[in-house]
Amino acid sequence: MLDRLEMFIALATERHFGRAAERCGVTQPSLSAAIKQLEGELGVQLVWRGSRFEGLTPEGARVLDWARRIVGDARTLREEMRAARHGLSGNLRLGVVPTALPMIAQLTGPYLRRHPNVKIEILSRSSIEILHEIDNLQLDAGVSYLDNEPLGRVVTEPLYSEKYLLLMRTDHALASRTALDWAELATLPLCLLTQDMQNRRIINNELARAEVPVAPQLESNSVVALVAHVQAGPWVSVVNAHTAALFAATPDLCAVQLQGEGGAKQVGLIAPWREPHTPVLAALLAEARRFSLG
Repeated sequence: MLDRLEMFIALATERHFGRAAERCGVTQPSLSAAIKQLEGELGVQLVWRGSRFEGLTPEGARVLDWARRIVGDARTLREEMRAARHGLSGNLRLGVVPTALPMIAQLTGPYLRRHPNVKIEILSRSSIEILHEIDNLQLDAGVSYLDNEPLGRVVTEPLYSEKYLLLMRTDHALASRTALDWAELATLPLCLLTQDMQNRRIINNELARAEVPVAPQLESNSVVALVAHVQAGPWVSVVNAHTAALFAATPDLCAVQLQGEGGAKQVGLIAPWREPHTPVLAALLAEARRFSLG
């Protein structure tokens, strides 16, 4: 039953029999047979079928909620029993918004030193992808914005408040300033994150509040790509303090504080609402609380 529920979750997530089978490490006929067996056991049709996957039936959508709970609880049970036998060990998949990647080692570094038998996989994701993949059991937790857009039913631990600076070359005309207003960005060649990133939507709001047209000459979903273009010049980019601390330390770059009315946005750890959490995730939540207090 658990294997079939895992396959059903994969099919609901991928919305394609072939991709779901590949994700589960089985053949497509095996996955199709498992879904039919699950339907037979539950006595309801779960999937609308034509020449391809056409979506979940109303009963399938309800079963999906149960499947996520059951599979999540089963994973937690296995993790708890392994921790009881061998101490804290296992794998943890963490989705992180690109703007938080420069600081993530401040959270995961101390965690791994406390728990050397845990392996962490850090994946760059948009805030929407983090929520979706936590919901579908593809991620164990995420680091994202907490107070800007709706999060739904999750557990959160605040980490830091994101403040914004303008990153530029040290030979830029504004490099000697101690602070800038958002309105002063109106005539500058901006490079910013893409529209699917929540950081970009936050910056768009700040620029709109300052009555500055949002028209970046270059967009990327990678902070590193933005910084590379700032280094090449003449572009400038809006970054947070952690990114500025990482890159503005180089001789050719500097960052100037941006002053605005929008205020700092809270960034933190996001975990599934279900409890108990796996031991590795509970330990990460405890590490996040230590981080915020520190």
